[in-house]
Amino acid sequence: MKGFILAAGFGERLRPVTDVFPKPLVPVANLPSICYALSILVGAGITSVIVNLHYRPDAIREYFRGNRNFGLDIMFSYEPEILGTGGGVMKCREMLCDDDFVLLNSDVIMDLDLAALVRRHRARSSPGTVVLYRSPEAVSIGQAGVRDDRVVDFKNFLGTGVASGLVYTGAAVLSPAIFRYLEARFSSIVYTGYTGLIRNDRLDYVEHDGIWLDIGTVASLRDASIRTAETGMPRKVAAACGIEFAPVDTDARIAAGSVVRNTIIGFGSTVGSGAEIVDSLLLPGSRVKAGARISEAVVLGDEVIRA
Repeated sequence: MKGFILAAGFGERLRPVTDVFPKPLVPVANLPSICYALSILVGAGITSVIVNLHYRPDAIREYFRGNRNFGLDIMFSYEPEILGTGGGVMKCREMLCDDDFVLLNSDVIMDLDLAALVRRHRARSSPGTVVLYRSPEAVSIGQAGVRDDRVVDFKNFLGTGVASGLVYTGAAVLSPAIFRYLEARFSSIVYTGYTGLIRNDRLDYVEHDGIWLDIGTVASLRDASIRTAETGMPRKVAAACGIEFAPVDTDARIAAGSVVRNTIIGFGSTVGSGAEIVDSLLLPGSRVKAGARISEAVVLGDEVIRA
């Protein structure tokens, strides 16, 4: 069984952070976000992984090369023109059409038991099983419609009017049947593949009740970094990927007389004497001046972004 990680996007809502880091390498609690997706696959014993690329592809390739592909069989699918979630998967049809495969967004921050998901998917002989999450923000995010243990709509695209309070997490197990409905152009897998299954076959789901955190905005990136560190999740992710983790990077320099509370500090960051930093995220290479007061913010270089 193969895994497919969607890593081609621009991460526009995360700017200016994604002007510096491609979204798959945006650090969440000092670990690139794509490592969270990789750890899910590794935990289920999946060793063959396709990663699609478009924005800043060389940086992503270099990260994998520097970590010896994490011991996995990694295949990159470069898109000269970005193809979206649907077209990106369709481009790799020949590599995926012989068996079920796992689809993950590169910014999936969740403690998904993928092995259990795959067992349930196969026990049902399902053409597709998506992972949904109950969120109080479902209406603003865009909710899935479910009925009789199946998905019947996404964001009312099919006009069903069915609501659920559940949102799509960016994780799924799919059979080759999905390729009947995908398009070889820029497109969304939700509004081509998933709706195709809903209309012509069926789309199953499981409700994830563990950790699921969005990093779509600067504010949610700060929140996700602090919350995951509190749960101990980054240590498990780092162990699965064979890399190191520390909430305050060992290479960071924090001057005497400064106060740091409930804050993640990235590689190469410096904190000046007498600074006070609370409930914040310092991305790699950040610089905090002596005497600065920073609270509930993301620091990117010299810029303090209120979150």
